[in-house]
Amino acid sequence: MIGARITAIGTYVPEKRLTNFDLEQMVETTNDWIIQRTGIRERRISRPDEFTSDLCVAAVKDLMHRYNKKVEDVDMIIVATSTPDFPFPSVASIIQERLNIEQTGAIDLSAACAGFVYALHTANAYITSRLHKKILVIGADTISKITDYTDRSTCVLFGDGAGAVMVERDEQSKGFIGFHLGSEGSGAQYVYQTGLSNRVNEIELIDTNCLVQNGREVFRWAVRNVPTSVRQILNKTQLSLDKVDWFVPHSANLRIIEPICEKLEYPMEKTLFSLVDFGNTSAATIPLALDLGIREGKVKNGDKVLMYGFGAGLVQAGQLLEINFDDQINAPTAL
Repeated sequence: MIGARITAIGTYVPEKRLTNFDLEQMVETTNDWIIQRTGIRERRISRPDEFTSDLCVAAVKDLMHRYNKKVEDVDMIIVATSTPDFPFPSVASIIQERLNIEQTGAIDLSAACAGFVYALHTANAYITSRLHKKILVIGADTISKITDYTDRSTCVLFGDGAGAVMVERDEQSKGFIGFHLGSEGSGAQYVYQTGLSNRVNEIELIDTNCLVQNGREVFRWAVRNVPTSVRQILNKTQLSLDKVDWFVPHSANLRIIEPICEKLEYPMEKTLFSLVDFGNTSAATIPLALDLGIREGKVKNGDKVLMYGFGAGLVQAGQLLEINFDDQINAPTAL
């Protein structure tokens, strides 16, 4: 049976930091209030001339540098993002040109904060069905560009970032163990950005180019659904939770992650998140968190990792993996 595994990872965040103390000068808030309610201390913000494709290319170059990977023979690029440079062309097509990959498919995937896990699931399906051999999977967003910095409830949460992994065919290893996908479109009005329409589920939305979120409803939905869906993955794979070395949920808000772990009876010290220094980076939070675990020497080959994304849609996606990366040749660039 054809297997697939993640062989390399790379990440990138913009240089500009937006701290809680900076936000104190912009909206009615305090550093203590933000930390108490979110766990976030700062986030990275892209320059006005820096877009999602730029973050993606930088993340792939970090991957190439660390693992001595070539991308000329990549035969599919999948970018998970809610903030593409343009409605079309796709970010993936822009990356194809900038990385000079001559023969490859190129698609963007829209699944909000669950996008990276959905993209991994898609890459695994492409490879194990023998359609492709080497796929770049990237989760990236520049949410700051659609954030209303007069809205205290959202502007304290979001930042920009990108994470890229290489998924390759492997005749000997099957890195993808189990998954769960789901959607609850009845809650679509809880996180949105209006576009050609400003109505969903017969509800009139606030017509704005900025992100709008009902944090309370998203919290309730995530805490109610994620633990149940995690258990579905474990039941399907006949694996007990104590055999999972690392849990990597979407880094939306620490106050969402804590009750999810409490319901699962899973220790926070074995939970990886990227929100403290980078905020909620949407599709990038999970690869950023995984890479932080690798950089800190926590995540090692042979570890079982359970990723779980959830967000606008309302969509969710979980993936249980066994880590088996190639050896790093060079040290990662600083974040």
